[in-house]
Amino acid sequence: MDISTQEIKRAVVVTVKGRVDSATAPDLENALKQLVDGDKTQIVLDLNDVEYMSSAGLRAMVSTLKAVKRINGDLRLCAPSPRVSEVLRLAGLTSIFNLYPTQAEAVDSF
Repeated sequence: MDISTQEIKRAVVVTVKGRVDSATAPDLENALKQLVDGDKTQIVLDLNDVEYMSSAGLRAMVSTLKAVKRINGDLRLCAPSPRVSEVLRLAGLTSIFNLYPTQAEAVDSF
């Protein structure tokens, strides 16, 4: 798994590539936690190149969403791959996350 971050306008875009599973989810959670700890509370998670997302990855996203919501921020998802879209739908998470088809639309939503 590869994680990169960049600031665009008022948001921080976190681009994830590869597999998010029980071995790599802690890395994702730590990267997101560092942003929140650094007062970066408007986060876009770009899931376009994620080929697999386990429950551990979903847990990392939900815990980050709760953390930023407590301090008036938000975690928004963009461009999830078809497989990740299906996982989010099956887990019932499409109702708690704001999903956007493109990174630009997600960033502009803040």
